[in-house]
Amino acid sequence: MARKKKNKLFEAVEVLDAGAKGKSIAKAPDGKVIFINNAVPGDVADIQTVKKRKSYYQGTAVNFHELSPKRVEPVCQHFGTCGGCKWQFMDYKFQLEYKQQEVENNLRRIGKIELPEITPILGSREIYFYRNKMEFSFSDSRWLTMKEIKSGEDIENKNALGFHIPGMWDKILDIKKCHLQEDPSNAIRNFVKIFATENNMPFFNAREQAGFLRTLMIRTSSTGEIMVLLQLFEENIENRELLLDNIMAEFPEITSLQYVVNSKGNDTIYDQEVICYHGRDHIFEEMEGLKFKINAKSFYQTNSAQAYELYKITRDFANLQGDEVVYDLYTGTGTIAQFVAAKAKKVIGVEAVPEAIEDAKENAKRNNIENTEFFAGDMRKVFTRDFINKNGHPDVIITDPPRDGMHKDVVAQIIAILPEKIVYVSCNSATQARDLEMLDQYYKVTRVQPIDMFPQTFHVENVVCLEKR
Repeated sequence: MARKKKNKLFEAVEVLDAGAKGKSIAKAPDGKVIFINNAVPGDVADIQTVKKRKSYYQGTAVNFHELSPKRVEPVCQHFGTCGGCKWQFMDYKFQLEYKQQEVENNLRRIGKIELPEITPILGSREIYFYRNKMEFSFSDSRWLTMKEIKSGEDIENKNALGFHIPGMWDKILDIKKCHLQEDPSNAIRNFVKIFATENNMPFFNAREQAGFLRTLMIRTSSTGEIMVLLQLFEENIENRELLLDNIMAEFPEITSLQYVVNSKGNDTIYDQEVICYHGRDHIFEEMEGLKFKINAKSFYQTNSAQAYELYKITRDFANLQGDEVVYDLYTGTGTIAQFVAAKAKKVIGVEAVPEAIEDAKENAKRNNIENTEFFAGDMRKVFTRDFINKNGHPDVIITDPPRDGMHKDVVAQIIAILPEKIVYVSCNSATQARDLEMLDQYYKVTRVQPIDMFPQTFHVENVVCLEKR
């Protein structure tokens, strides 16, 4: 029987760079790359490998000889265990440098295209408490810390309301204070957990698919409005009304208090009926006098302040003169479409989610915008030659696809009609670069602007302007 190879320990290795998905990079003595999950470039550490592949290792720093000058002390007590904010131990100015570097590397190495000088990344004014939406999960068997396990104490209360442990769908870390959403977010979450525990309301067990309380979503807006959505696994009228009534009594400032009963195998609510218990079934976000209705299922950029910056960059890149037909592909709830509408002849928005399109139409009506039209459907099936003949040839296309980028058929359709300009907004510069390579024969990249929507994480948005050759 073949013996299992032991993982290796590499001593006093210098961490050289930041890589994809929050990993740092070092070189092993045998020349292979090591991807490290808990180090900052500039650290010198002993690295314990946990996986070996043909061309690389995955490892963890187990002993530090020197700490990088790029390090800062994490502010969150849950850092290192919680799956979010993986870069919280790196000074923000260096976070921005590495995000800029990732965009440039992806565009050059994957896109292999000629680039103009890339504008320095636009950082976020707020680097904590910047999110307008958070989702927390309930569990009756919370993740125990190593300290708790080693104590040997019998822990009676294992209820948790917090985040999934990375890579573990059924393990929830109980969160005391999260630094991503401003108050009263933490106060609401902690109140719900304590009240539900004191009143013996069963927290969800993902493995057994049993329990009462499943998830908690909190949305806030720059206008000061608050939405709270409680997702229940099973109906229990007495418990539900007791909890919701007490949430409302404790936090009368809540604008929208809703619930959903979802007993299916996953906790997505898009196919579920959401019931408004108190107040409105929506809140409002506002931008340059435009009001956007946000309901429980709406997509809206989760950093409101940076979303405004992102949309201004997009509008600036489009440089509309007032007589253009604009197509806004993957329009969501039509925020970009409405944001640029005043400077266009007509804006056509296309989105796969029907509820988002209904929101877009309602928002446009509320904002007295009469030169937008919105269509729901699969982008490949809607964005066709017949559709273009019916709605007008676009002078400018704005596209903001999901992380996977645009489908090759959508790219082919853009090439077939050749609008004068494309503004490509992306949350994944790797798939953006792939699409840019396909467009390169017909379009030249004239402007590139990275923007940081998510401080303390490795995620970065990028906006590219393409002009017809």
